[in-house]
Amino acid sequence: MDSFALKELARAVINTEAKAVASLTSHIDEAFVAACQMILDCRGRIVVLGMGKSGHIAGKIAATLASTGTPAFFVHAAEASHGDLGMITGEDVVLVLSNSGETDEVRQILPLLKRQGVRIVAMTGHINSTLARHADVHIDVAVHAEACPLGLAPTSSTTAALVMGDALAVSLLESRGFTAEDFARSHPAGQLGKRLLLHIRDIMHSDDEIPMVPAGASLSEAIVEMTKKRLGMVVITDTEMNIEGVFTDGDLRRTLEHAIDPHKTTVGEVMTRNSKTIESTALAAEAVKMLQQHKIQGLLVVDSDSRLQGVLNFNDLLQAGVI
Repeated sequence: MDSFALKELARAVINTEAKAVASLTSHIDEAFVAACQMILDCRGRIVVLGMGKSGHIAGKIAATLASTGTPAFFVHAAEASHGDLGMITGEDVVLVLSNSGETDEVRQILPLLKRQGVRIVAMTGHINSTLARHADVHIDVAVHAEACPLGLAPTSSTTAALVMGDALAVSLLESRGFTAEDFARSHPAGQLGKRLLLHIRDIMHSDDEIPMVPAGASLSEAIVEMTKKRLGMVVITDTEMNIEGVFTDGDLRRTLEHAIDPHKTTVGEVMTRNSKTIESTALAAEAVKMLQQHKIQGLLVVDSDSRLQGVLNFNDLLQAGVI
């Protein structure tokens, strides 16, 4: 098979699955709302159950729910019949995935779940299937065709189930008022955790590390202080640590273009007023957003009374692993 044919096959798969995902918008109905409400009202945990490829998707959905504020775990449908049903209580909601809705291992445990009084949300591609009929709520994830040319390998159907699971998770996240800090508590490791857990006070330069001069200082004195502290800026303050302005490397370049005498000019004459500030209690992720939004390289860190507490620049965030 030549390269052109391979690329055409790949494009066909992507187009087929894209159409399957796009068609899901028409499946967001009152059943979806009922499933969300059932999960929100759950006093136990959400048990996501599946077999085969659906089992793999179920595992991912359980992980997404758990990390976004909905306590959840995965149970393999086959293992459920060999003791793992003991992990499920009457307080739980079971989300069952089966494209056909007729998976033997799933049908085998349905009566036991019903007897236990467990509420069941089914996600299938067949509204008249055994699973769909016996579930408390059925979410339709039917697709027109699998992307597999044989029509056998779960492709479009598993993608559709995965996307619907994400739709559930995000809808629940928003409904719960789940925040970035909540998300961070279950993702403390690596760059993601640093972005969400690290506060400005943890990485800012403070006390003697702050490049700082009074407004009456000469521009040459400000340049010496800025060079000494090597943060690309110098903060202009009064004796009470109130910020009057900031002078940066960029300001220096623009000033020198006008042939200003740095020994006769005060920094207060050329400083930038209304500089961007952030409170020390803010998350480092917020600083990243501000730097990107305003296209600047540094921020002044203040307390609740807007007095200077420290400074922070792009390199600090980079070294901390936040960027």
